[in-house]
Order: sequence, then structure tokens, then C-alpha cells
Amino acid sequence: MSAEFRTPLSRARGLGSAKHGATHWVAERVSAIALVPLVLWAVFGVIRLAAGDYGVAVDWVGQPLNAVLLVLLVAVAFWHMATGVRVIIEDYIHKMLTKTALLLANMFIAVLAGGLAIFSILKVALGGAL
Repeated sequence: MSAEFRTPLSRARGLGSAKHGATHWVAERVSAIALVPLVLWAVFGVIRLAAGDYGVAVDWVGQPLNAVLLVLLVAVAFWHMATGVRVIIEDYIHKMLTKTALLLANMFIAVLAGGLAIFSILKVALGGAL
């Protein structure tokens, strides 16, 4: 049968499950929901720290709750960013070699930048920044 006479459903059959993208979609939404209270907490903290100096900021990051929440904020934010960029690359880049290179770069950049940020937070929180 000619492709021009086929319905959209018949052309889509056999191309794989339509449920594959649901995992990415749910992961993006869960991370976005987790970011809401973390970002609100961070904005409130930054506003409170704006009047202080470096020592006040180091003391604030040195508090265990603040350090843990900062690490969670960075980890969830970089995961959310990497997931979103991954979906964009998969949807809009069609050449396999380019897509693979961009997906690898996305993963490495997110892990490297997130790891450096978490390391910096832990260094300050554990007293190595003075």
C-alpha cells in the first residue's frame, strides 16, 4: 500500500512504544517540584546574607542544615538541567553522531559542574575555605 494512503496510526505502528518519553517527563516534573521549595529557601537565604560579609556567609554555609540544603539544591538543579537539555537534544538533533556527542557533552558538563559546585559547598561547610 502506498504511504500517501496510510493513516497516521498505521504509519506509527511498529515504531516503538509511545511510553518511552514518560519517564523523562515525570523526572523533569518531579525535579521541578523539588526545586520550588529549595529555590525559595535559597532566595530567602541570599537576601538575609546580602547585608553580611564573607565571614557571615561562611558561617551560614557551615551550618549543617544549610549545607545539606545547598548540596540538594545544586544536585537537583543540575539533574533537572541535564534532563531538560537531553530531551531537547533527542528531539531536535537528528544526526546520530552529533546527537551522541552532544548527549555525552551534556552529561559530562552537568556532572563536572555539579561536582565542582558540591565540592565547593562541602569545602566551605567543613571549614577548608578560611
